Amino acid sequence: MTTTEKTRNTNSKKKDFRKLGFSALDTIEITQGLNQLLANYSVHYQKLRNFHWNVKGNDFFRLHEKFEELYDEARGHIDDIAERIRVFGQMPMSTMGEYIENAEIKEIRKELPAREMVVEVLLDIRILLSHMHSVVHTAQESDDTGTEDMLTSYIQGLEKHHWMLSAWLNEKWEVK
Repeated sequence: MTTTEKTRNTNSKKKDFRKLGFSALDTIEITQGLNQLLANYSVHYQKLRNFHWNVKGNDFFRLHEKFEELYDEARGHIDDIAERIRVFGQMPMSTMGEYIENAEIKEIRKELPAREMVVEVLLDIRILLSHMHSVVHTAQESDDTGTEDMLTSYIQGLEKHHWMLSAWLNEKWEVK
């Protein structure tokens, strides 16, 4: 049984979470989406640190700094997402094992050329954006403007990073 399933089973037995005015079902749906996003963001964060430490070549200085910028931003988002889960009275995933088990984003266990690192980051951004849009939709259905507002600002930033990294690759990125 996955952590998400355990959370669902435990929480379905609890009464409505009235502190914020959300039903138990709303709370579960929102926090499950946030936990999934947290898992993906945490694996992405570690991948960015890997790339920051191990990038080589002519673009070392630019990419070394860019990867650091991205992982610093990701670290803040991870903290915000986990704290948002706590606002709902739930426990965020918090171990690497849980993150790896539940994330769609996968670790990179081999050395990559700089260009392939950027491609990996772009693919991760697409996954993060997809999960964010899904959680925003769930938040809108529950009138959860706090979660919606937080993720909408993250979406804007990630879209800009996607554009800039795609421009660095100097090629048009088609959705596949």
